[in-house]
Amino acid sequence: MFWLFLLVLTVIFIGPIVWMFLTSIKTNPEATAVPPTLLPSSPTFAAYEGLLRLDGAYPVLRWFLNSLLAATLHMVLVLTVASTAAYALARLHFRGRGALFVVIVSTLFVPGFVFLIPNYLIIDRLGWLDTVWALTVPGAAGAFGVFFLRQFFAMLPGELEEAALIDGANQWQIFTRIVLPNSKPALATLAVLSFLSNWNDFIWPIYVLFSPERLTLPAGLKLLQGAYTTDYPVIMAGAFVASVPVLILFLFTQRYVIEGVSRSGLKG
Repeated sequence: MFWLFLLVLTVIFIGPIVWMFLTSIKTNPEATAVPPTLLPSSPTFAAYEGLLRLDGAYPVLRWFLNSLLAATLHMVLVLTVASTAAYALARLHFRGRGALFVVIVSTLFVPGFVFLIPNYLIIDRLGWLDTVWALTVPGAAGAFGVFFLRQFFAMLPGELEEAALIDGANQWQIFTRIVLPNSKPALATLAVLSFLSNWNDFIWPIYVLFSPERLTLPAGLKLLQGAYTTDYPVIMAGAFVASVPVLILFLFTQRYVIEGVSRSGLKG
């Protein structure tokens, strides 16, 4: 029964990805046939040929590179801001530390759409509209990353820091040489989550990006759906291309993600 349950879960999670790929290599009449067919009668990669050209009508490859750059920069910024703030809240002692942590965590209960217009006005004042900085900077100081890493840092043995202090290390050396190397699972987990949140973001890029060549994948793929007709193989090809980096990222980091979540008290 255990293996049967795992098989059912595998089909539920992998099935949509397989269906996207099979539909992307069908012709448009076959993709819209009723009843639907699982396997294409005459597989074709015409949908991918049009999408993966930088100078095509729908430069999906350029959107892909834009999303990859934005998600990577966002991930680096989140790790930098969250790790330093979490270390201060978990390992340093200063007046108002508990109250400051409560204020930061309380922002998790505020809907993200509340910050949409304020963030837009700030980005406009900075002159970052229609640039990659508009996609990476606003969410770099999210409360979840600080809370997540703070929980992990708080569980590290204090004897490690005491030994480093005896050896003459300062706070920055303890943070970079003791805390961060021993927090790889939590850092990898936060890296994956921040990468995914930026990669899958749809609303914010629509507001701050205006040039078609600067769009990210989620915002750009919306253009593949016409007003009167819809080319489903092309849409499925774009969706499949968008899902590949996420699957590869999780494939290489799944061990750290599972360990990081289990050790930081965020099970479930």
